[in-house]
Amino acid sequence: MKAAPGSSRWLLRHELRMAWYNSAVSGGTRRRMGWASIAVWVVTWTLLHVGAFVVLRRLGTDGSMDPRFAVVATIALAAIAIFMLSSSLKASVLALFERGDLDLLLSSPLPSRSIFTVRLLGVILACAALYLFLFGPLVHAGLVLGQFRWLGVYVAIATMATLMACLGMLLTLALVRVLGARRTRVLAQVLSALAGALLFLLSQSFSLLSQTTDAGATERTLQRLADSPWLAPDSPLWLPGRAVLGDPLPALGMAVLGIAAFMLTVGLTHRFFVHGLQQAASNERAPGKPAGAMRLRFRRNLFDTIVVKEWRLIARDPQLISQVLLQLVYLVPLLFLVLRHNDTPGPGIGAGLALLCSSLAGSLAWIVVAAEDAPDLLQSSPAAGRTIVLAKLAACVMPPLLVVAVPLLWLVVRAPLAGVLIGFAVVAAVLSAALIVKWQARPGKRSDFKMRGKENFMCSMFELVNTLCWGGLGWLLVRLTNETGSAAGSTALMAAGAMAVALLTLLLAWLLRRRPA
Repeated sequence: MKAAPGSSRWLLRHELRMAWYNSAVSGGTRRRMGWASIAVWVVTWTLLHVGAFVVLRRLGTDGSMDPRFAVVATIALAAIAIFMLSSSLKASVLALFERGDLDLLLSSPLPSRSIFTVRLLGVILACAALYLFLFGPLVHAGLVLGQFRWLGVYVAIATMATLMACLGMLLTLALVRVLGARRTRVLAQVLSALAGALLFLLSQSFSLLSQTTDAGATERTLQRLADSPWLAPDSPLWLPGRAVLGDPLPALGMAVLGIAAFMLTVGLTHRFFVHGLQQAASNERAPGKPAGAMRLRFRRNLFDTIVVKEWRLIARDPQLISQVLLQLVYLVPLLFLVLRHNDTPGPGIGAGLALLCSSLAGSLAWIVVAAEDAPDLLQSSPAAGRTIVLAKLAACVMPPLLVVAVPLLWLVVRAPLAGVLIGFAVVAAVLSAALIVKWQARPGKRSDFKMRGKENFMCSMFELVNTLCWGGLGWLLVRLTNETGSAAGSTALMAAGAMAVALLTLLLAWLLRRRPA
């Protein structure tokens, strides 16, 4: 039955069509999903069904379920909720500010409540789609085996997606009220990136705490937590996990909670939704003329001017900030490991710092060098080309080196030899990554940052091999400081091989470099 134009079903169909279009856009061009892509998705979904069927058959078809499964299911659902919150923030910013169609919809005879309801439903579907694809086979296999309790997976995912979508939309609208539309776009994109990285930080927190405290204190803390009635398998804290496992009352409670959150969000905030959009439109005005006479300052030399210019351009782009910050967040656990009170650093610290700093330098190099907005203007300027190139390379190399400067100095003070070797691997990895991008990257737009790897396979392969080699060298060099005899000889040989491959990769990248037109 075809939906009537202007109805909620008609708007929802339009919303789903726009979501499909956005997922099929790459680099500003639309790509049609070919038969090969469809076959990959079908095969993947079939394999998920087969795996789910095997797992559930081993678990048994009786109605009993180990209560400890509810603990695991609750923890998994909490992790999924964090990713859903990240997706909902991105989808809310897209729905409110990036699409640019709400002015047309609000000026139409359609009621604002219907527009907001459908837009919120679109955010919910965007949050739930991936997890329905991944965990839907578990439900289908359970139905085939007669385990109807697995229908609770659908209830839990739909409810959690609704809660996170409502939270993301409310948070976005509240930020509009407090900060204004322009700052909200920046902050929401940064928060969406940090929300996804928060799960990684939480996963590392226990290992960091266990390594900074003695074993007896850690065991006593774990025993107290295990004896707590709030963490017992039958605790109310694990009710979401019981809903996932199909217990009727928890599943019904989650469903009621999701429906109530959706209705309250729509009923209480759709007017605020319209007010936020009006505020966003009112903020789109030209800035006023600054007070006083115009003053031109040329206090820096050309090198400093280019470096500061590149940093300012990155700072003004919230999308790039959120993506670059996501890489910096993964440095936090490593920095804690560096600063903890141990005698010698482990090999993982050398490898991790080299890998992350190399990746960060490569990303910044692509932004600064390949995504230059005015390359023709720079080439036609009277400035020396060598100075421009060196300044751009410095602009992408200095941030990762500054980030790890203090931890590296701390390592040198505590373990001089290991600290110097780690510093060598990090500096070499950063410089090599910047040079590879300079030689191999194709010109692009900053909006194509996420797709840069697909656009230039050769550059991506050079970056990957370079990063792995210097990361492996960092691991081997630190390991070499703790070994003697034949073991040290074999480690030194592997380190020499890793360094030779890294230098060969750098040489090939230079020989196959892109020539200026």
